[in-house]
Amino acid sequence: MGGIQTIDVRLSPAHAGWRLDRALADAVPTLSRERLKALIRSGAVEAEGKALRDPATKVRGEESLRVAVPEPSPAHNAPQDIPLKVAFEDEHLLVIDKPAGLVVHPAAGNLDGTLVNALLHHCGGSLSGIGGVARPGIVHRIDKDTSGLIVVAKTDVAHEGLARQFATHSIDRRYLAIVGGVPKSNQGTVDAPLARSATNRKKIAIVEGKRGKRAVTRWRRLTILSDAALVECQLETGRTHQVRVHMASIGHPLLGDPVYGRSGKTHGKILKELEFHRQALHAAELGFTHPVSKHRLSFSSPMPPDMQELFNALGV
Repeated sequence: MGGIQTIDVRLSPAHAGWRLDRALADAVPTLSRERLKALIRSGAVEAEGKALRDPATKVRGEESLRVAVPEPSPAHNAPQDIPLKVAFEDEHLLVIDKPAGLVVHPAAGNLDGTLVNALLHHCGGSLSGIGGVARPGIVHRIDKDTSGLIVVAKTDVAHEGLARQFATHSIDRRYLAIVGGVPKSNQGTVDAPLARSATNRKKIAIVEGKRGKRAVTRWRRLTILSDAALVECQLETGRTHQVRVHMASIGHPLLGDPVYGRSGKTHGKILKELEFHRQALHAAELGFTHPVSKHRLSFSSPMPPDMQELFNALGV
């Protein structure tokens, strides 16, 4: 550890007038905007040999920049022997079928017992360092109480290739959700920009204007249940809480969702009897192009037992 990875970036004319941190985040999808801000402030971003230290600097477009990314220092995360359901693994990446209740990466309140801790044990430390100390190998995430498929990078090449596919929306992600009420249409599309709520930082909200990030969910009704339905949601984009917020916005919140849901008396009783305490959401299908072999890979995960039990209890 302790080395430096240098990334040479050529901004496009389309970046003209953008903030430096935003332009770099767009040009280098493997690095988050927050991480880039920290790198800029530390003097790790140079143009023509001169450090650029203000993330808000406006760029002209077409600049050549050099980003010096320190290798992650040893994670404070301890490897932990947490059982993992591995759907696929090779020397570059692995696909995990995550159970509900498992946090993806350490954060305040969940410093261990996470998927990262489990991966460090499973992989013996061979995880891509691009995600930084707290998130080795993590290319994307699903909520703690959402179950299902997630891909993890073991090498930086895999991380960069997968991140590029997420950025261009070429990853196929389909979720199963049990929602309250029966959608009148067989299918539909929610195209509504999302951002963190200005009034409650723990919530995501539909936000028009520059602050909102484009978010598109295509949904399809699969099964009509008792004042509920099983729907498939295909993500064109992958924003935080996207399915949960979008389905709630059209009057069909996910059953069991403690943040965006609302359970009527009947559903509330069933959820309580089943001790179902999470949003009824499962990442059921994941497809992408292997960043090294270039083969198209597709994975599917059946509805987990707790959701299947809820589905059965709501059967007409």
